Amino acid sequence: MTNATLRLEVTSREETGKKVSALRTQGKVPAVLYGHDIKPTNLTVDHARFERVYRQAGESALVDLVVDGKEPVKVLIQDHQLNPTVSQFTHIDFHQVNMKEKIHTDIPIKFIGEASAVKELSAILVTNLDHLEVECLPSDLVHEIEVDLSSLKTFDDAIRVSDIKAPQGITIKNAPEESVVLVQEPRAEEKEVVPVEAVAPIVEGEQPATEATAESKPDKEKK
Repeated sequence: MTNATLRLEVTSREETGKKVSALRTQGKVPAVLYGHDIKPTNLTVDHARFERVYRQAGESALVDLVVDGKEPVKVLIQDHQLNPTVSQFTHIDFHQVNMKEKIHTDIPIKFIGEASAVKELSAILVTNLDHLEVECLPSDLVHEIEVDLSSLKTFDDAIRVSDIKAPQGITIKNAPEESVVLVQEPRAEEKEVVPVEAVAPIVEGEQPATEATAESKPDKEKK
């Protein structure tokens, strides 16, 4: 299933170097548009608008990038920098694609369904891959590739790359035998061994040994 077209309006910029910091204080993000046979262009992006688009597109969906109100160009969000302290984007790279040339990119995996081994056997689900390396035309890109976990029924079951049916037009480049997700037996809980202390049997009517010992101590004050 292909994604709905996402549109993002940006403006070209002349500010570079230290002047770029001032843009960030105004809620703007410096960006660069580049691609095959095109001259790199410095851009400014509204932070809130970009955040909304990125939430839907990630780095595997095409975006219609409108520069200075001109005809949109097809791009991928190739890379971005994030300030983790304030959760704000600080720089973005847009890659303009040629719709007639195949591209290499990563597509996230979306796990669906439920593994019977986890539900019924208390197995542990082990995920080895969260994305797939693919080759395709830009028009064939999808936002995510679904992997159904319902085939995981026993501890011997696993889903490998070769088990995944790629969407039409997409070639998965990972090794076919590479494991995507599997289940493992739950670890046996180690039983705590409590040492049994040798305790002298208590005869009915007698006091416990600890009390008897306390009472049998000589009174040091008596002479």
